[in-house]
Amino acid sequence: MQKLKDSKIAIIGLGYVGLPLAVEFSKKYPTIGFDINKNRVSDLNTGNDSTFEVDNESLSKALDSGLELSYDIGSIKFSNIFIVTVPTPIDENKAPDLKPLKKASEMLGAILKKGDVVIYESTTYPGCTEEFCVPILESSSKLLYNEDFFCGYSPERINPGDKKNTLTKIIKVTSGSNPEIALFIDDLYKSIIEIGTHQAPSIKVAEASKAIENAQRDVNISFVNELSLIFDRLEIDTLEVLEAASTKWNFLNYIPGLVGGHCIGVDPYYLAHKAQTVGYEPQVILSGRRVNDSMGIHVANTYIKLLVSKNITVKNSKALILGITFKEDCPDIRNTKVVDVVNELKEFQIEVDVFDPNANRGEVQKQLGISLLNGLPEFKKYDGIIFAVAHKEFLSFNLRSTPDQVLYDLKGVYSKKLVDKRL
Repeated sequence: MQKLKDSKIAIIGLGYVGLPLAVEFSKKYPTIGFDINKNRVSDLNTGNDSTFEVDNESLSKALDSGLELSYDIGSIKFSNIFIVTVPTPIDENKAPDLKPLKKASEMLGAILKKGDVVIYESTTYPGCTEEFCVPILESSSKLLYNEDFFCGYSPERINPGDKKNTLTKIIKVTSGSNPEIALFIDDLYKSIIEIGTHQAPSIKVAEASKAIENAQRDVNISFVNELSLIFDRLEIDTLEVLEAASTKWNFLNYIPGLVGGHCIGVDPYYLAHKAQTVGYEPQVILSGRRVNDSMGIHVANTYIKLLVSKNITVKNSKALILGITFKEDCPDIRNTKVVDVVNELKEFQIEVDVFDPNANRGEVQKQLGISLLNGLPEFKKYDGIIFAVAHKEFLSFNLRSTPDQVLYDLKGVYSKKLVDKRL
């Protein structure tokens, strides 16, 4: 078994999760960050992180201090610890899409050596590491699991755009394929995580812990989203109800909204998939998903009703949506549900403009087919405005409802008196 001080680390995938890991590990060990996206690697090597997860000063300092970033598989063949942080999306049928994990495992299997350790961080279902990834590693490497090479799982807990709860300040769950490897992996992460680690008793437990973190949030948000649908019919302001209820000490004050992103809107399907393979049809998890997946259409339909209430002709009216990212103050558009609002409004032949200074214009056009406005819009030219994402740049906008313009606030930023409706 190798010693901690002899660790040579390769991070596979340089997105929101992989890049911060590479920067932190490079402070303690020889570290190479690998990504198949050549443009991503080239941009990072200039000291620029388009995801904003690592500030340019910290990235440049890491590069100057020895961090290597590459798209050449040959650059990582001498590493002995491989940490996989590739995406784990869902397909069009909302089933786990394991192609990125498969390709990463096949790639690593081709260069795996005796004594190497492969740690997966990508969110997945309980059992995926040992039932899906390990056989691929064995087949590609011709090595034996837990004899020639070893594995671990340490779920990522990066919160995109959060500058307070960063990598080193979030407790890290760790696990390994045998007790000795589990301890080694735990010590490895302890060397960079300031707040400490939690060693899970097995890889499956670690995988399950991540799956339920996001499923729990999803279910809680779906509950308040359903309340919002009910209170909308009762003509009650949901935020006022939540404010009153939260005066009880043990009330969980979740707020309604569009649930997107690469975690909460995706991971519950992984857990549901695994449950179904063992003969259990999950009820609460999938019902929560159905509620949350329907909220974009609800928002669009409510907006149309608000137009009608002010005698504004729906067809060919002009709508402005503020924000396209899945959350505030980050450029991440993965699984954003704002696009559901855009598409539904267009079905009613409404002209929709979207303004978001944080999102990458090229990525939005390529992935969502939406052309973002170039600059700050002229608010008066629109029949209605939907405040969809609470970017800090938007908080200073002095907006209010008028007799001939709808203002629909999905984030509860404005007082009830200033808007036509809050979600």
